[in-house]
Amino acid sequence: MVAVEADAAVLVPVKAFGEAKRRLSPALGAAERAALSRRLTAGVIAAAAPLPVAVVCDDREVAGWARSLGALVIWEPGRGLNGAVAAGVAHLAGEGVRVVGVAHGDLAQPAGLGALCTGHPQRALSLVPDGRDDGTNVVVVPTAAAFRFSYGPGSFRRHLDEADALDLPVRVVRGTGLSLDVDLPSDLSLPGAPAGGR
Repeated sequence: MVAVEADAAVLVPVKAFGEAKRRLSPALGAAERAALSRRLTAGVIAAAAPLPVAVVCDDREVAGWARSLGALVIWEPGRGLNGAVAAGVAHLAGEGVRVVGVAHGDLAQPAGLGALCTGHPQRALSLVPDGRDDGTNVVVVPTAAAFRFSYGPGSFRRHLDEADALDLPVRVVRGTGLSLDVDLPSDLSLPGAPAGGR
């Protein structure tokens, strides 16, 4: 992996496109889900500008695709989402990155992602919950904080609790497109997420 020469970076965990978005299967076939996942993730990577982007993955197709978009690749097989994100943040910390914005690749309207992470305080946490205040779409975290990621249902509350345990000031960001993710068939009506990824 090429060295990251920046104080801040964006990390995007990406699973194999063929495995992505299974909860959309009542509305979309496998090929449509894969195409939608590629398109949404490409939008997230683009929205991270001007910051460097690293994709953490364990799929060779994803790795090659991410490199074709100019992203760095952190190869972390078999760790699961929380383990992969923790390893990705640790890798970036080892490259001298002080603040990492972890953003999921299914954001329908990711504009402003790079700005959220740029100039972020190095002793604070920013959280962008999903529209249901259940999941966590974006976490901006100082790499020195030893923050434990805990994705899955209810992650927003667990991430708030972790920040409290670490005595990190928290900024919760609501009311932006970053809160809009595509998880369920009903989310396919969101602007930026047309059915089938067309």
